[in-house]
Order: sequence, then structure tokens, then C-alpha cells
Amino acid sequence: MGDSVDQSQWVYERAADGSARFVLGTVGENPLVCFGINPSTATPDALDRTVKRVSSFAADNGYDSWTMLNVYPQISTDPKGLDRMHRADLKAENERNIAKVLGGRPSDQPRTLLAAWGGLIESRAYLPMLLRDIVQLTADAGCEWMSLGQPTKDGHPRHPLYVRGDTALQPFSADRFVQASL
Repeated sequence: MGDSVDQSQWVYERAADGSARFVLGTVGENPLVCFGINPSTATPDALDRTVKRVSSFAADNGYDSWTMLNVYPQISTDPKGLDRMHRADLKAENERNIAKVLGGRPSDQPRTLLAAWGGLIESRAYLPMLLRDIVQLTADAGCEWMSLGQPTKDGHPRHPLYVRGDTALQPFSADRFVQASL
């Protein structure tokens, strides 16, 4: 392995067999928490383009860290490679990790969540249902959803790779999105 990464500066939760990643991020007091569809192969030692963009948006918008979460945690470089039917064990473990990331914050300091799944939410029929359950978790934790600029014409929040680097964060109604998607 090349350069070693200081693991104390990272949050990195994955399945023991390497088939799923639940959390990837840097340690800080005020993270930008980003939700994608599924993780690619990024690790603390080898960030991918999406995670690098999320890191940049976090820094440019005054966050001291970032966390990458996903609607479905199965690692796949292409969302079309995801399980045809979601695995209940992966869903449950993903939700446990999401709740852990969102917990422990005073109610007057809500977490900022970046909706960043783009049209990839349509890759599998089960993804909107999984997102609905995640949105309920985030509502219970008093989180605030944002998107990168205006949603697409189909109402999807834009993916970080497909917006300009200076795109502003703006409020996003995850509840409304889920209701329209189901």
C-alpha cells in the first residue's frame, strides 16, 4: 500500500466481506452529510471523483468535514449492478449506521443533508421505498435537506459530478420528493 491515511481522521464503516460500505467521511463537528444512491469503490486511501466533489462542496460551504451515506450500501461502480431485490440485512445495517451518524446532535444544531442521488434513484424499483424509510429517520433526527442548485426537470436532486463547482446549496423537500416517487 502507498501513502498511509491517518485513520483517526476518518469515519469508515463497511461490511467485513467488502461488499457494502455504510459510511465514509472525515471527522469534524459540522459535517455536510451527503446521500448518494450506492457507494462505488472509494476508501479513505483512494477517494473517487464523487467523494472528492462532496469534500469540495463541504469545504466551500463552511463545513469542517463531510460524510458520504447512500440509499443502498452495496458497492457497485454502476447502479445497474445493484441487487435486483434489496437485501433486508443490508437495509437494516445501513439504517443503523445512518441513525448513528445523525444521532447525538442538539436539536438546535440540525445536521445538513445533501440530497445528491440524481436520476440514479430510478436504477432499481426498491430505491424510492428505501429512501422513504431514510427520510423518516432524518425527520426524526430533525435534519435539514439541501440540494445542489435546482432539481432536474424530473425533480431529482442533482448529482455532485454534474453541477458546477460553485453551485449553491438550497433547501430541498425530501418528503415531497419521496411522495412523488412512490
